[in-house]
Amino acid sequence: MHTKKMERTLTILKPDCVRKQLIGAVIDQIERAGFRVVAMKKIKLTRETAGEFYAVHRERPFYGELVDFMSSGPCVPIILEKENAVADFRTLIGATDPEQADAGTVRKLYADSKGENIVHGSDSEENAAIEAGFFFSAEEVVRSN
Repeated sequence: MHTKKMERTLTILKPDCVRKQLIGAVIDQIERAGFRVVAMKKIKLTRETAGEFYAVHRERPFYGELVDFMSSGPCVPIILEKENAVADFRTLIGATDPEQADAGTVRKLYADSKGENIVHGSDSEENAAIEAGFFFSAEEVVRSN
């Protein structure tokens, strides 16, 4: 019998999600898709911290706007757990540009633009682990059975 491997991914409910009071709606959609929340908190990123988190994009033209946006208000980083979590979560949230996102995805339902697109999702298991460690200590990650 083949058993699938449990994975973790990181999402961030971005400042536009918090500002629009969509935290509950988005988490409900995530949980209904079979993900378990194993760590969550509400924080306010400084420009420096947002810049550090998105350092991989430092050379990209949108970097400055991204840092400004991510430090513009509170956000909610969340570690999620599920089989095939990274790929399944990226499917659930939809394309970065909500205009191109599939019907029923988080971004199609709630995002206003490519820049303000409600939610971050890790792009690989390796990055998910790095990103989760950026926001959470081991003690803050609690697996619910």
